Amino acid sequence: MDRLKELLNSIREGKTDVEDGIAQLRDLPFADVGHTKFDTHRLLRNGFPEVIYAERKTPEQVADIFINLKEKCSVLATRVSPDTAEYVKNIFPEAEYNTLGRTLSYVKGAIEYKEGEVRIITAGTSDLPIAEEALVTCRMFGCRAEIISDVGVAGIHRLFDKLSEIRKAKVIIVIAGMEGALAGVVGGLVSQPVIAVPTSVGYGAAFGGVSALLGMLTSCAGGITVVNIDNGFGAACAAMRIINSGDSF
Repeated sequence: MDRLKELLNSIREGKTDVEDGIAQLRDLPFADVGHTKFDTHRLLRNGFPEVIYAERKTPEQVADIFINLKEKCSVLATRVSPDTAEYVKNIFPEAEYNTLGRTLSYVKGAIEYKEGEVRIITAGTSDLPIAEEALVTCRMFGCRAEIISDVGVAGIHRLFDKLSEIRKAKVIIVIAGMEGALAGVVGGLVSQPVIAVPTSVGYGAAFGGVSALLGMLTSCAGGITVVNIDNGFGAACAAMRIINSGDSF
């Protein structure tokens, strides 16, 4: 977005002629690096930029995208393996790897934070990888966020101890595996939007997160939004749409 503003101001001030401006605009909608066409106008359309989904991409492909985009914008990649992270960081040391959340990020310039905070709540410590993915995504997109971990229903007094802090948030993300009950409990205690993330944590009958997903979808606490299994990134995007809307809750 900054690059587009600079170009439009340059044309308005006569520093760049119209034909040259048109030539530069051809390259702005997306960055073509051969194997990948990275959408650089998504921020203008829906409020947050495109993100690299690194799973099944080669280390070389992820590195290509980082190198080609670092002069244009901040870059975030999710589901990054340690091997891919090591490869990219050897070429591009400024990239920051979150080992637990498996995110690789580079911030170009200072992040401009929006009004409203997000609280990311996990039922257990085993849900933290998904919480970290959501946390990094929120912060990269310009939203202050914090994690409150291990407050599941097996010891519900731990949740009550944090309620005053949780209620300060504009949006709440609840991450839980097993039967996914925490989302419904939180939804019955707060007035803010609740985004529920089922995780693949749990023994056999948890079915890799399906039990938590169905439990969250059938919660008796009305108005809970549910995203896909292990999708911390998607939950952060949903939270950012609410934050960007400017509504108060």
